[in-house]
Amino acid sequence: MCERCGNAQHEGGVSRRDFLWSGALVALAAWRAGATSAAEPAAAGAPPTPNAISPAEALGRLMEGNARYAANMPNQRDFSSGRAARVQAQYPIAAILSCADSRVAPEFAFDQGPGDLFVVRVAGNSVNPDLLASLEYGVQLLGVPLLVVLGHTGCGAVAAAIKVVQSDAVLPGHLPELIDAIKPAVLAAQQSASGNLLDEAIIENVRRQVARLKNSPPVIQKFYADRKIDIVGGVYDLATGKIALV
Repeated sequence: MCERCGNAQHEGGVSRRDFLWSGALVALAAWRAGATSAAEPAAAGAPPTPNAISPAEALGRLMEGNARYAANMPNQRDFSSGRAARVQAQYPIAAILSCADSRVAPEFAFDQGPGDLFVVRVAGNSVNPDLLASLEYGVQLLGVPLLVVLGHTGCGAVAAAIKVVQSDAVLPGHLPELIDAIKPAVLAAQQSASGNLLDEAIIENVRRQVARLKNSPPVIQKFYADRKIDIVGGVYDLATGKIALV
């Protein structure tokens, strides 16, 4: 008889489900412990954390890194260096909301090392509740001074939204929910009617996601209003590797 549910047809001992459940609890406990540690204020007289920098300085580091990446002159790194320290805590200088496109890798594009960026990704780089919560975690508990919404040229999610708007294309599965978040940018780009619709919709989508983050209560809106963080948008050019702020 199963000691957990009392069902005579269930075997005792540790089942695969029990094992996975136990693992999930351990992971949750570790996450909570890390959150508590990260949220604790620095002791009086303690040196500032490595990411206690201004939003402008954080953005400067990212754009300098992108210039190195685009020029194929990235910093040489020993990826094993600092691993022990990163076990204890993380101090990212920026949180990145990026498209999930496999050709876009924020750590490479900004030429940053392990622990430097707190990255969340979804096709079309649009804000949803789960990603918003992750960014709130980065701001509130990890102390990131900068949020970056990173779109990219040739975005397939934005192209799909254009097809839905222009031809009422029907998409399978949960894709319609994803596209609904991007359609307003397509509609706005159509009104401008200047240049390439895909390019303009990509830029408009980034700008709208930036605006949404700036007005997302309770955490990010307050930190932005209090000038504790900045929120910017950029578009990564697949052909050149360069990121243009928009």
